[in-house]
Amino acid sequence: CLRARGGVMRDSPKKQSRPSATPSGHEEADPRLIAGTAVAFIVATWGALYVSQSLSETDATERNAPIADVAGFSRDAWFLPDDDLLGFVEIPAGPFVMGSDPAVDSLAFELEAWGAGRVQGIVDLPVFFIGRYEVTVAQFARFARSAGYRLVEEATLHRPLDHPVTSVTWTDALAYARWLDTMLRGSESTPPELARRLEEGWRVSLPTEAQWEKAARGGDARIYPWGNEPRADHANFRSRGTTPVGSFDCPACAHGLADMSGNVWELTQSPYQPYPYDASDDADDLESAALWVMRGGSFGDPEQHIRVANRGGVDPGARETFIGFRVVISRPGSG
Repeated sequence: CLRARGGVMRDSPKKQSRPSATPSGHEEADPRLIAGTAVAFIVATWGALYVSQSLSETDATERNAPIADVAGFSRDAWFLPDDDLLGFVEIPAGPFVMGSDPAVDSLAFELEAWGAGRVQGIVDLPVFFIGRYEVTVAQFARFARSAGYRLVEEATLHRPLDHPVTSVTWTDALAYARWLDTMLRGSESTPPELARRLEEGWRVSLPTEAQWEKAARGGDARIYPWGNEPRADHANFRSRGTTPVGSFDCPACAHGLADMSGNVWELTQSPYQPYPYDASDDADDLESAALWVMRGGSFGDPEQHIRVANRGGVDPGARETFIGFRVVISRPGSG
């Protein structure tokens, strides 16, 4: 199931049972009919195999075709942003306000309340790095081809290369993060600051719920990444589809991050459960079946759902065109 937009429940796609056929009678069959049916079956089977082989060859050709260049992103660095830290932004250590105060934010949902008589809580996090942008189609395509990762929905990679990747599951996102971790550790071109952190035991992963919210709202408890009022010129919401990552100029956005509100919901590694937030919950087995928190709202959401404190929850197997992710580099268990 999928829980989003302030607690509204949606059903995730379910596997359809295959219909079965049973004989309807016991009359003796005409030999000519049997022979004709056999020939038809052989022809149909040969045709199906031929088409299947042709499609497989086409798919293989498409998978092996070079990924086109994307402006502002480096082909030689797994299509990460072409800057000094490959698009990663340092979020300083320190406390921040988590959750919502209905007295300040009239659009707050009950699930954002801290509980135990408190509307908000203070969470102190160590330094970490987070991607400036959501993971793009080009980046995920590079991973899928390099790792031989088979996607259930091949259409995932047939979208504009500079848009956020969507229709990926929580487990797909984890697989990408683990692959990128391996790539960065094994490359001499990894920026020294990131290489040092990785050597110290840090790793690439999905952000925790607290890491995501701190990065999105900064240190002043703002309601949106840029301030306390919705701005249609700062985020992609109330629209019909995704836009290229970083399309909206937002100099006021916390830490210079893009698309923390709108475009796509972003997966985290935190299990969906009531506040108060407890970092120790995020260090548990990431493979266990549960609902996992997603943040930020999407292109189709209204102002209320793209606030930085809003919380959604998603089944690890759900695939939706409005869900994507971004990654962090941090010390395990630190968020």
